[in-house]
Amino acid sequence: LMRPLQGCRGRGVVVGTVTLCLAAGWALQTPGGVSLVVAKPNINATVAQNILLSVEYSCRGIATIEWKHVSSWGTTKIVEWKSGNYVNISTVYKDRVTTFENGSIQLLNVGMRDAGYYFVTVTEEYGTNTYGTIIVNVYEIIYEDLHFVAVLFAFLAAVSAILICFMWLCNKFLHLFQKTTTHKLTASTTEEIELETIEC
Repeated sequence: LMRPLQGCRGRGVVVGTVTLCLAAGWALQTPGGVSLVVAKPNINATVAQNILLSVEYSCRGIATIEWKHVSSWGTTKIVEWKSGNYVNISTVYKDRVTTFENGSIQLLNVGMRDAGYYFVTVTEEYGTNTYGTIIVNVYEIIYEDLHFVAVLFAFLAAVSAILICFMWLCNKFLHLFQKTTTHKLTASTTEEIELETIEC
């Protein structure tokens, strides 16, 4: 009696193990789950630069990718697309956004208003989703200010040089005029002395 029971128990363990393995295999094959990696969570850019908001997602099914921009000016939806299907770009970003299959986007010609938080949401067709955030800092180009200062300095230097030349010319004419006046006065005084001498 003992042997058949052990045999049944052994067969039950084998059947249980096979069932568990099949269930695990079925669970692994069932679509579901999505992952997202953000390459650079913090980006510094200057005005008029192009920036890449780089991410990499993976999922078993078809994914929908959505990007939003949040700043002190409010929240704006940038783009939404389904892998291998449509791409819906907001009118505000129509000519400034390029999308990539891995979920990344490129922003062209950034301005000060593009600074802020960029949120990406990857949603798998079975409802699973994941999120990522990238902070973008946009700075004004400093050399433009320096260029303005340099041009202003050059302009002021040129005006100063012209004024100095004008003053030098005025001084020369003044000396020439004084010399001519002095010469005429001397000649006039000499003539008067001669006339007085003749009269005497």
